[in-house]
Amino acid sequence: MLLAEQRRLLCEHGRMTVETGLVIGTSGNLSVRAGDLVAVTPGGIALDRLEPEACPVVDIEGHLVEGELQPSSETPMHLAVYTATGTAAVVHTHSTFGTVVATTMTELPPIHYNTMLLGGTVRVAEYATYGTPELAANVRAALGDRRAVLLANHGGVTLGDDLPQAFEATRLLEWLCEVYVRARAVGEPRTLTEEQLSAVVRRASHTPVFPRRESSENRET
Repeated sequence: MLLAEQRRLLCEHGRMTVETGLVIGTSGNLSVRAGDLVAVTPGGIALDRLEPEACPVVDIEGHLVEGELQPSSETPMHLAVYTATGTAAVVHTHSTFGTVVATTMTELPPIHYNTMLLGGTVRVAEYATYGTPELAANVRAALGDRRAVLLANHGGVTLGDDLPQAFEATRLLEWLCEVYVRARAVGEPRTLTEEQLSAVVRRASHTPVFPRRESSENRET
């Protein structure tokens, strides 16, 4: 079976998206790239009911290489992301708070410094019908150099060097969206400035290394 480990990971993380409430029903899709091949979840099946052999494998141009089921209808979007970036995994969900922000905003304001873990302020791609080349183009344009993008009136997409990383990015995106939505219920959220965000990047690149305390047994007497 081609991409056996990648297909196993799709099933594992598919279950996690359901268990964490990031998708409902048969919504959402995931994919992993290995060279010129992409393992992707099939359309019309709940992500917590997948078996590895049910996940189709396509080439980077979208031709079915292996599998009995048809790839997700959002496969063109996944492939557009792969051709535009060096990423190795894509997660697309219809999470509640992400969709709320994607329905009301043109971007997710940077209300927390962890925004920088996604590459900066998360943009909202213009609306287009799901599964269309137009949506794929809109996502690619809004994504730019970021690791996450929201889709207007739809959901969110995150990238990663592997599927666990892309999944964690999805969890972070949903957390940031929830913080923003809940903050709006209390008052007008403060947002971080470009200078403050740049300081986060500088801080991360100069994280101090704390020396290990020498135990009494190793100290000279």
